[in-house]
Amino acid sequence: QVQLVESGGGLVQAGGSLRLSCAASGSIFSFNAMGWYRQTPGKQRELVAAITSVGFTNYADSVKGRFTISRDNAKNTVHLQMNSLKPEDTAVYYCKGTGITIVAWGQGTQVTVSS
Repeated sequence: QVQLVESGGGLVQAGGSLRLSCAASGSIFSFNAMGWYRQTPGKQRELVAAITSVGFTNYADSVKGRFTISRDNAKNTVHLQMNSLKPEDTAVYYCKGTGITIVAWGQGTQVTVSS
């Protein structure tokens, strides 16, 4: 079973940047797609950005133009570069890998954007 571990969260002022990383214990090619989701208390987890094994990307409208998802196949890692952060981006961010027969979630990393 491939495990996912997120890192890079923290506290940042509005307008600042953070880079999240999701490291897989095995090959990320185990997954057809990898994505970043976020969740705030009382709300459903929502998709932020996703990337397929061939590099196609998809973003939530709220982050288009500010966030960039990328993958480093050699290091089995997926990144989320977050720029121009807003207080409403505050959430726990989760990495998810989806394959034909497997789905894996990371434990989450907190991102807090102060105004």
